[in-house]
Amino acid sequence: MNDTTSPSSSAPAGFDWSGRTVLVTGAEGFIGSTLVDLLVSRGARVRALVHYKPYADKGHLAHHFADPHSPVETIAGDVRDPGRVMDAVAGCDTVFHLAALIGIPYSYDSPGAYVQTNVVGTENVLEACRRHAVRRMVHTSTSEVYGTARTAPIREDHPLQPQSPYSASKIGADMTALSHWHAFELPVTVVRPFNTYGPRQSARAVIPAILSQLHSGARQIRLGSLTPTRDFTYVTDTAAGFLALAACDRAVGHSVNLGTGREISVGDLAKALIAASGRDAEVVVDTGRLRPAGSEVQRLLSDNSRARDWAGWEPTVPLDEGLRRTSDWIAAHLHLFVTDRYQV
Repeated sequence: MNDTTSPSSSAPAGFDWSGRTVLVTGAEGFIGSTLVDLLVSRGARVRALVHYKPYADKGHLAHHFADPHSPVETIAGDVRDPGRVMDAVAGCDTVFHLAALIGIPYSYDSPGAYVQTNVVGTENVLEACRRHAVRRMVHTSTSEVYGTARTAPIREDHPLQPQSPYSASKIGADMTALSHWHAFELPVTVVRPFNTYGPRQSARAVIPAILSQLHSGARQIRLGSLTPTRDFTYVTDTAAGFLALAACDRAVGHSVNLGTGREISVGDLAKALIAASGRDAEVVVDTGRLRPAGSEVQRLLSDNSRARDWAGWEPTVPLDEGLRRTSDWIAAHLHLFVTDRYQV
């Protein structure tokens, strides 16, 4: 599968991934598959835990399956199954836990499923890491746990505000992860990416939702609220941040933001995407895409000082360049998107 998610050229200083066995849960996903590519480029042997499907969809890992010498081993399973998770973690040096239910709109319809996957599933991974004495576990959080910014930029000690069932489940997962550091000294780091974007992202997220409409020839771009601001990080930068923090002893037992420290409103983002795509369209508000009252997060802007100072990480892809790359990828993969209805 050709795309523009080539790994970042900057590696965590002084840390060698060559020959290490690394587990990535949620490995077939948007960030997960990009992380797998980056680990392979650094010489790691990757064990990819993917959600079981009764059909032969290889998704974003297809290019690894096509290579008979690929160092990627795929294990089908479910993080809600403790036995399967225990087997997957055995023999691993590092575990990156990305598997989760992530769509915010669907969490309003099925909150219990989010608790089972995001909280109970995380507990299963933590327990397996403890039993098998892994060197490091990196747990994936989200900037949504902060809710609407009370102070900005948002530091890691900002109050946690569960403004959706999704964010509540991620707060629960984060606290469960950190409890294993305090109670059992499990070397775990909680990574909080702000709004990651780029090739391979599904249409449930705002940037591919806009671009897929534009490249389908829509003259009206239908969005929810246009006023919230977000801090967008290109996916290869986010993946590089995961590796940097997995190599950073200072980050153990802490939460660490991954964001650019810059914000843009959804309305201005839409204008930038129209320009990046070379299309012509107007933006209209679709009430069916609005979040429930009290649930919309109005502002997310990261303070990334910990990632910079502790792990030497910094984003390298400017927003305009990242939007252009993403636009080109979606134009080439438009068959993967459904543009005539709202994707939750």
